[in-house]
Amino acid sequence: MYHSLVVERSIELRNQQTSEERKLWYIYLRKYPFKIRRQHPIGKYIVDFFCKEAKLIIEIDGIQHLIDKNIKYDDERTLYLEKFGYRVVRFGNPDVNKKFDDVCFYIDLIIKERLIELGKEELVKKLEER
Repeated sequence: MYHSLVVERSIELRNQQTSEERKLWYIYLRKYPFKIRRQHPIGKYIVDFFCKEAKLIIEIDGIQHLIDKNIKYDDERTLYLEKFGYRVVRFGNPDVNKKFDDVCFYIDLIIKERLIELGKEELVKKLEER
């Protein structure tokens, strides 16, 4: 169960997405064949994007993630999420802005890889049929 404050904060964050998060969401992820959730609470954290079928978390990082204390926080957060079997992938804002097609291609590739790892090959076929 999610703590109500985490849920409230996730709703706020959905309404305050960065331009890079909005771009990835509106151009690519919201139309993805599997439901992708944005600003989704998992335990005590809120992740940028979450694909339940692939147990994949997608993070879009701004420059603040390059500060030492934030690097440590991100590492601890990733370890926490990985304990539950999630895979965390990170892209920087410049990647989304300058290499958007590559980011989308990589997300699709990593989702397919995760589905195979999780024994969900039939879902990979569904993606390849689109």
